[in-house]
Amino acid sequence: MKKIIKMQKTKFKIYDPKLKEECGVFGISNTNDSAALTALGLHALQHRGQEGCGIVTYDGKKYHSEKRFGLVGDNFNKEKVLKKLPGNFAIGHNRYSTTGGTALRNVQPFFADTNAGGIGVSHNGNLTNAITLRRKLVEEGAIFYTTSDTETIVQLVAKSKRKKIIDKVIDALFQIQGGYALVMLAQNILIGVRDPLGIRPLVIGKLKNSYVFASETCALDIIGAKFVREVENGEIVCIENNEIKSLKPFPPKKIRPCIFEYIYFSRPDSILNGNTAYEYRKKFGEYLANEDVVDADVVVPVPDSGNAAALGYSQKKGITFDLGLIRNHYVGRTFIEPGQKIRSLGVKLKLNANKSSIKNKKIILVDDSLVRGTTSEKIVKMLYDGGAKEVHMRIACPEIKYPDFYGVDMPTKKELLAANKSVDEICKFINAKSLKFLSVDGLYNAMGYEKRNETYPQLTDHYFTGDYPIKVIDELGNDKVTQLSLLSTASNN
Repeated sequence: MKKIIKMQKTKFKIYDPKLKEECGVFGISNTNDSAALTALGLHALQHRGQEGCGIVTYDGKKYHSEKRFGLVGDNFNKEKVLKKLPGNFAIGHNRYSTTGGTALRNVQPFFADTNAGGIGVSHNGNLTNAITLRRKLVEEGAIFYTTSDTETIVQLVAKSKRKKIIDKVIDALFQIQGGYALVMLAQNILIGVRDPLGIRPLVIGKLKNSYVFASETCALDIIGAKFVREVENGEIVCIENNEIKSLKPFPPKKIRPCIFEYIYFSRPDSILNGNTAYEYRKKFGEYLANEDVVDADVVVPVPDSGNAAALGYSQKKGITFDLGLIRNHYVGRTFIEPGQKIRSLGVKLKLNANKSSIKNKKIILVDDSLVRGTTSEKIVKMLYDGGAKEVHMRIACPEIKYPDFYGVDMPTKKELLAANKSVDEICKFINAKSLKFLSVDGLYNAMGYEKRNETYPQLTDHYFTGDYPIKVIDELGNDKVTQLSLLSTASNN
């Protein structure tokens, strides 16, 4: 997330090199301490959003809601807060905003009353037709309280003329497009939904007689729940009276999960398609090593994002792995006033060269991705300033050339370095001795695929290929005209 320290009128952005994580969602049915368990689940999903957090519970008669800015541990760590959230059913949300501004009213879960009863909604992802739908709803008399695309879903559910709440949900789902995972609470019914292509993740767990929905399996682990399975693409799963009911209202499509869940977003210990994200990332490093020929003394990861890939690269090549960069984990809590001198330190606020490990050495510097390149440039300089003889940059994914519209807060194409420069030009920009990216074929091979299926790709990989699985309906404004034009030939499989 964008970590901002506010002092008087000064805004100070701390080192933020990565794509912005999506949101995290969690829900649990029919259990004591549902709010506390939801808080723990959200804590495990904190990496998916640090801007705000919220919990909605149902006590059999009415709903209760608490929303806060900041981290889960800073807001839901006291008994007096959790006592405000009685009930045996709960849903929760960690926010990183991809649509809508930074305001408490945009923090989820959202709640609305309908003629079939109340419903709470937690949403991870992004709708590609939310603005169009919102404009139509407003013309029909709807009043919006937030600027989030999630409220569009709530409005569509409330507006539906169907009588049963699940039918209202289905009615709404047939009107929205994009990548999404939803966890909903409709009184004593817990509902989990995954978009028709399965772009955004959602898993099911079980804790004694209770069922759990979560963005990742690490949220199940923290509360002792057993992983049951992933919610399938295009599936609606209803938990009522401790029983699972599966609905599949959409025409069947082949699943295309977001590749960046494997590369970066998911916590390393979370399970994706049978393996941990850590295992995949090590494989990316191994296959990067297979494609590389360079003479070096040590492999150094950019912590923590490059750790697994660097280890895989090191083991495959037989080159020593060492921590040539040390991370300061407390950078987000600095108390120093952000004057010009502090502001100019940039990446040094979070990383520092470990001189004893890099002096006079030829270094393979491994990271999981390269977006704008400005941070890579500073890290390369830091290693040279620390005494490195050579710095060879290696990226454990292909070049990111195209922006995202399905829940990842990504720069425009104009800001993506690989969209505007060749590999040689990028290498010169970051001042490395050499630069290499993992190939698209290498990426697919590392994940166990023989090759990328050009007709029906196995993954949502438009970041590298420009193959967008869902067209964008909304007008994105003048600053994103270039992005929108990319979709003119996008497939809609």
